[in-house]
Amino acid sequence: MCVHVGASGGWQTVGRQSPRGHRLWTTRPGPWTAVCATAPGGPIVPGMPITVSLPELFLGSDAVAAGLLTPDQLRGPGVRRLFRNLYAPACVRVTHELRSRGATRILPADAVVTGRSAACVRGVQLAYPDDPVEIVAPLARRLVRRSGIDLRRTEVEPDESVPWAWGRLATPLRMALDLLLDRPLPKAVADLDAVVRAGAVDLAEVAALVRARSDRGIVAARRAVALADPRAEVPPESEVRVWLMLAGLEPVPQYWVEDASGRIARVDLAFPAQRVAVEYDGQWRDGQLWALNHDRSRLNRVHAAGWEVVFVTAPLLARPARMVAEVEGVLRSRS
Repeated sequence: MCVHVGASGGWQTVGRQSPRGHRLWTTRPGPWTAVCATAPGGPIVPGMPITVSLPELFLGSDAVAAGLLTPDQLRGPGVRRLFRNLYAPACVRVTHELRSRGATRILPADAVVTGRSAACVRGVQLAYPDDPVEIVAPLARRLVRRSGIDLRRTEVEPDESVPWAWGRLATPLRMALDLLLDRPLPKAVADLDAVVRAGAVDLAEVAALVRARSDRGIVAARRAVALADPRAEVPPESEVRVWLMLAGLEPVPQYWVEDASGRIARVDLAFPAQRVAVEYDGQWRDGQLWALNHDRSRLNRVHAAGWEVVFVTAPLLARPARMVAEVEGVLRSRS
């Protein structure tokens, strides 16, 4: 069967018979129409020719009540369960933005998508598709906690969110505040760097906001703002910088290494006096032209210019004390 949620929220089907006896269902053009397939009485099968249309998000209870899907089909491979009673066709690519929209479908209208989830909606990819959707809700709102939703109840002013999907989306400043509150300092700084660099929020406005607030965790939030530097190109680079700064070091972000012929490479972090560079070497670097770990010729030129490069891998970053000790050891050896 097919389901299509139109602007009015009703179900609409358009069908015809295929030469093989399949019931072919299509929908009129829409901004979110997704296509999957089913045979009569059989499961939905991703990848077949256009035969069944489902909206990107739908309530399983609605589909079953309308006779459009059976309970067995909801448990089958043709649909994907995002939250309890909230589904997407298996042929739809699940992104964190899609999951965030889905969360607004099953939560009260005054629940607000915020933090890293709001950043993804606003074009800054800080969360993976399966990460919990970050939500803030008014203190007076009683909500049952759901798997896949990171819920925090706090005061939320009416002007701190805007209508979005079936619920509300945090304004850029509220989003930034929730990126900072009750978060590990390196993670908070990294996320703030990313949204500021992307132009989603102004750092000076965030600084003014945290000065005026008295939320739990606001002291740490102010410290995160003081450590922010939007020159960082990827979040792990920010985390490395923060750990080094917390150890009393002063790395220079995005520093150009030069030789007699001119610029060789721009490194993540540098200690120019000791000619030591620190580069994050992880999945965020895949495909980046200037990544020294993927360009041995340029790395050789950096070494020839008298520089030492410390590569920080994801496992090393997960052990910050060891990472800092390695960088400090190289700095001492070149002092």
